[in-house]
Amino acid sequence: MKKKYKIKPTRKQLAIMKEAWKQLQADETVFSRLLMSTERWMQKETGINDLEFFSCDGAYVGIGNMGRTMKLIPRERLE
Repeated sequence: MKKKYKIKPTRKQLAIMKEAWKQLQADETVFSRLLMSTERWMQKETGINDLEFFSCDGAYVGIGNMGRTMKLIPRERLE
């Protein structure tokens, strides 16, 4: 059975969604740069060169290092 969708965006609505999508990509770029800046600061201040914020399923869950030579510090311990 083929699913019937109740909402079908108009061309105008789709144009707005495309504009919003481009903005999302720009926002993600800005966020990514801010995040990397914070990670570099954290690395410099702690002396651990490969520290990073660790995310899983789209949520940040803790801080660990890329080499996995340090146990992951869970979000609960950081808050």
